[in-house]
Amino acid sequence: MSSSLPSRVTLVDVGPRDGLQNEKQAVAAAHKIELVQRLQQAGLREIEVTSFVSPKWVPQMADGAEVMAGIARPAGVRHSVLVPNMKGFEAALATRPDEIVVFGAASEAFSQKNINCSIAESIERFAPVTAAAREAGLKVRGAVSCAVACPYEGEIHPDRVELVVRLMKEIGVQHVGIADTIGVGTPRRVQAAMERALKHYPLAEVSGHFHDTYGQSLSNVYACLEMGIASFDASVAGLGGCPYAKGATGNVATEDVVFMLHGLGIETGIDLDALVDTAAWISGVLGRKPVSRVANAMLARRAAA
Repeated sequence: MSSSLPSRVTLVDVGPRDGLQNEKQAVAAAHKIELVQRLQQAGLREIEVTSFVSPKWVPQMADGAEVMAGIARPAGVRHSVLVPNMKGFEAALATRPDEIVVFGAASEAFSQKNINCSIAESIERFAPVTAAAREAGLKVRGAVSCAVACPYEGEIHPDRVELVVRLMKEIGVQHVGIADTIGVGTPRRVQAAMERALKHYPLAEVSGHFHDTYGQSLSNVYACLEMGIASFDASVAGLGGCPYAKGATGNVATEDVVFMLHGLGIETGIDLDALVDTAAWISGVLGRKPVSRVANAMLARRAAA
């Protein structure tokens, strides 16, 4: 392993929230709860469980309170929830999350399409959420969508990424995730966006969130590893997509990232076999195969054996 790469990486599994929110078929709360339990048993210590948004806009997440009430809370596991505004935060707070996630976009057009407001208005909306969360002792993580390109505006300049990162820092967001929402990023472009985030946040408080639309997600994870970044979002079985970006596939599969990291000698604390079992299980619930290449390869090997 190159000495420049981190020795340990933290993975945040966003499958229960970002992965399942775009499913057209209803997914029972019991299955969402079991998914979180299985991820915990596989060694995940950071899990994005649900969101507290209007069920009119995201009906799949209408059972957020029920899911949060049903999950086990083992020591050392951080459960995060995404909130769009103070109303969402107040609903989330009652469920005792460990972390709040707020979100903005580096694209004005995407911000309007996604949350019906400008970038500046989104930051104003999140300022009281961030203040209330920190007063309640909760960590606040921010996500910057469309940090490389936008389905409506095309390529996004790193200056736009830095603007949103700086605004998030100013309102007290403690960690920032840089997201290639439509999965068109390539290593150099991703590094350029990350460099802007690192001007305002320390290495330990910057993470990557990559979709695999063009098959570049693992390359982009590796490009970030070369910069010393050691935290990434991933989604079990490659669940997810983006309803505002036609053709955008799911998040990079957690199993695929774990396989690569372990091959590099990087510790994750995750049991890959148990993770593949989880990918197979949730994919079965949804009536399809995992998107993950690693899961499919390992399942095929098991079947042959």
